Amino acid sequence: MSTDVTAKSPAPAPPGRSGTAAGGGLLQLVLDGMRRNMRQYGMLIALGLIVALFAVWTDGDLLLPRNVSNLVLQNSYILILAIGMMLVIIAGHIDLSVGSLTAFIGSMAAVFMVDNDLPWPLAVLLCLAVGAAAGAAQGFFIAYLGIPSFIVTLAGMLVFRGLTEIFLKGQTLGPFPEGLQKVANGFLPEVGPETNYHNLTLLLGFAVIAFVVLQEFRDRRRQQEFALDVPPMNLFVLKLVAISAALLTVTMLLASYKGAPIVLLILGALVVGFGYVMRNAIIGRHIYAIGGNLPAAKLSGVKDKKVTFLIFLNMGMMAALAGLVFAARFNAASPKAGLNFELEAIAASFIGGASMSGGVGTVLGAIIGGVVLGVLNNGMNLVGIGTDWQQVIKGLVLLAAVGFDVWNKRKGGN
Repeated sequence: MSTDVTAKSPAPAPPGRSGTAAGGGLLQLVLDGMRRNMRQYGMLIALGLIVALFAVWTDGDLLLPRNVSNLVLQNSYILILAIGMMLVIIAGHIDLSVGSLTAFIGSMAAVFMVDNDLPWPLAVLLCLAVGAAAGAAQGFFIAYLGIPSFIVTLAGMLVFRGLTEIFLKGQTLGPFPEGLQKVANGFLPEVGPETNYHNLTLLLGFAVIAFVVLQEFRDRRRQQEFALDVPPMNLFVLKLVAISAALLTVTMLLASYKGAPIVLLILGALVVGFGYVMRNAIIGRHIYAIGGNLPAAKLSGVKDKKVTFLIFLNMGMMAALAGLVFAARFNAASPKAGLNFELEAIAASFIGGASMSGGVGTVLGAIIGGVVLGVLNNGMNLVGIGTDWQQVIKGLVLLAAVGFDVWNKRKGGN
């Protein structure tokens, strides 16, 4: 509810100050709305500031169309892992095995396709099935035997890393079929008349903007129907303008180069699909419930063991997909693949708004957190910051994100 600025003054405002008062009221409305939604908007603002900083620092090289395209390709597998990891963390668990599992799946893909000449679509399905089985095995120990996820996935990290060495016999194995390589490195085909832009990417970008705007209006209407707090209309419109401008900028940059990477379509499908599940599906509500308050969730009839099992099964499939994308991008399977991927995925989730205590987080937040890390890595490489200082900076960013979450919860009285 907006505050009348003039009502706080004992004397009537001068006639010439009415416009200023209205402007102050609008500003106060926006600030109040941002305070109430700081968890949602804080990382978006931070991402914008980081992009602006490195854009200036690199003399615009960060936002060159080729570099933006490389950003998508270079971080695709981390973003895939971050989506699955966000669900795990929302449920109050952790998964330390995903980096080793991506390497293991890459090694299996190489054995299937390079050593045994299996058609790559069949090999991909087999790898996804193996990833799901690996995740299900860990989920069984966690959900039904009650072993903490930290211990189970730590063991999984060692097991999968060892199996990778066994499968590859300590050697790098490749190359992969061209069809699989195009999934990780390819772009949408050129269609339509000759222009200065990639036509299909433009159409896709405009469709995404329209979808996002309509979805935002739909979510706002649903929140109002259930008498939930919604941001003020001024802040809501400002948010839509900012999101649309960002999407349009990325669309134009990608369309100025080779178009949208194929892996970006995969990421988009994952974000839409998992976003819908977490917002609207029963299992999505159950994931939030067991992470937010497990005893209450059990009393409400939530089958927490089944939900936990499915979360880790899904994480295994996501790790398998990330492993395939990573191996195809570098056109080889390596025993050292996937090192620290689990830390990158966990960091992306926490930077994107997940809470250490569980029950909080969004799929889009995981993507934002992953993009923050990707921009930091790319920007620091462009300006010549060494890998030693890069690790220091990323560690401080993660600490700041988690510290902000703790401060925000204390301030809110949670």
